[in-house]
Amino acid sequence: MSEESPLDRFKQVLTGASRAIAKDPEVEVAWSADVPGQSGNRFRVPLPGRDLPPDQVTEARGFADSFALKLRHHDAGLHATGAPPEPVARACYDAIEQVRWEALGANRFDGIRRNLDAATEMRTASDQIVRAQNSSEVPIQTALSLMLREQLTGEAIPEKARSGVDLVRDFVEEKVGNDFAALSDSLSDQEAFQKLALDMLRDLDLTRPTDQPENNEDEDGEDDEGEEQDQEGEDEQDGSNEPQSTEMAGDMAEGEGEGEAESELSAEDEMQDGEPGEEGDASNAPVKPNRPQADIPEGLDYKAFTEKFDEITEAAELCDAEELDRLRAYLDSQLTGLQGVVTRLANRLQRRLMAQQNRSWDFDQEEGVLDAARLSRVIVSPGTALSYKVERDIEFKDTVVTLLIDNSGSMRGRPISIAAISADILARTLERCGVKTEILGFTTRAWKGGQSREAWLADGKPQNPGRLNDLRHIIYKQADEPWRRARRNLGLMMREGLLKENIDGEALLWAHSRLMGRPEERRILMVISDGAPVDDSTLSVNSAGYLEAHLRGVIDWIEKVSPVQLVAIGIGHDVTRYYRRAVTIMDVEQLGGTIMEQLAELFEDEKGPKRGARRR
Repeated sequence: MSEESPLDRFKQVLTGASRAIAKDPEVEVAWSADVPGQSGNRFRVPLPGRDLPPDQVTEARGFADSFALKLRHHDAGLHATGAPPEPVARACYDAIEQVRWEALGANRFDGIRRNLDAATEMRTASDQIVRAQNSSEVPIQTALSLMLREQLTGEAIPEKARSGVDLVRDFVEEKVGNDFAALSDSLSDQEAFQKLALDMLRDLDLTRPTDQPENNEDEDGEDDEGEEQDQEGEDEQDGSNEPQSTEMAGDMAEGEGEGEAESELSAEDEMQDGEPGEEGDASNAPVKPNRPQADIPEGLDYKAFTEKFDEITEAAELCDAEELDRLRAYLDSQLTGLQGVVTRLANRLQRRLMAQQNRSWDFDQEEGVLDAARLSRVIVSPGTALSYKVERDIEFKDTVVTLLIDNSGSMRGRPISIAAISADILARTLERCGVKTEILGFTTRAWKGGQSREAWLADGKPQNPGRLNDLRHIIYKQADEPWRRARRNLGLMMREGLLKENIDGEALLWAHSRLMGRPEERRILMVISDGAPVDDSTLSVNSAGYLEAHLRGVIDWIEKVSPVQLVAIGIGHDVTRYYRRAVTIMDVEQLGGTIMEQLAELFEDEKGPKRGARRR
């Protein structure tokens, strides 16, 4: 029996400590190369190096301690009852509650305090606050939580975030007055703390009292909601001096730190929406692959302000080889136990594909295989010569499949893991069947517009600029590249900081143009996504639904005009409102059912009968 590694022993100790803190003997701790998260009593903490560097060990302990304290001191149902509806206010509300449960542990145990400090440092390092140049770029929920943490525990603001917090400190302190001190007195009472937190958010004008009617002149509340959204867009466009930023609302809705949104979900919802507690990485910029202008369908009212900063890159160019190996090893750990799935899928798909290479026979030949069906003629008429048949193959169309994977921030956690594993399994399966497969990804190079937005600002902010973000299109595997050579590239999807915003329409055109350049007779484009295109920078300065309208136009053009066959896989979300042929999966195991059926049907000739489609 092999001896346990130091990493295994550390995991056992960490699990025991987490169970003790949470007072839950069922707590399980697992390593994660992605953003740490929690699902019930299952914790995923950062994977330290094999030699257990002290700083990485402390970070892992910090996240485990935070999850355990949440399990012990946080009532998700109570938290949900007071949650404000506004995205920015909700993000602040969740962040403040996290500060409360962490302060309960930090104030009692010095060891937990040190661990939580390390986790806070790690979270803050990837937050937009460290790059903020003015108050409008500061995510208010991060600044508020760090200031409250300073008040409740006495811990200083992390150095990297200090300048960002200072940009809004005067504004926050002027608004909230003595609210911080009142929160400190109610630390152990979640209900009282929650009410005071909501008062503070009202003082900051982030939400309004629930018992007061909306200040609307129409009887229909929907009109006011629309006006609010319009006003938010105008505020963003004008660059308000307040730290509250509508551009960050999408990030906040996803969850800040180990936010509460996911804890209020049922276990089933958690599996659908992925790893809870995913941090919003606000580092780099938007994605968009370059494609020939000739590939753009006519009649779409869509443009890009500039394509100067867009990039198409190989996966290996975004990550050094050592880290790529580590990320691939993490992905492989999630594939453990699925090797049988790969074999079953390959066999099943192979049978479907081979069935389409339907054998046909030339009868009444002078030589070949004896035709037993015609032996009766010899019996009836002994003078009749024996009949033979010769087998010949029906031509099977050469095929290429492109897997286009959404690499947006909303895919963080479980969804991107499912997407990467699905791509891995499908690529291996199709390669076994002799079908060439290309794997592509799309995201943006930065949050909030990147250099495209800066160019727009420098140009005087012209009206209706079109797409206002820097696209990043990633090639994980070329169609002619063997899977074994490209396999480690898929680990890049596990890298923190890669996933940002998604501009689906241009990504589809890019993947489509690559397919059209292939020599294969049958071309299939399979999109793996979790919903609608989102880019705050573009949507804040263009008409409502700008990106979604473009996506629908591109899909309609491909489905009706292009020879490319299009299918979509929704990861935890129904994408049939966009794609005519689409399926939804919640986990990788479902590939063996609906996905294989969809894929196999795509290989069948739509004009001909689907032979054997109903056979058992």
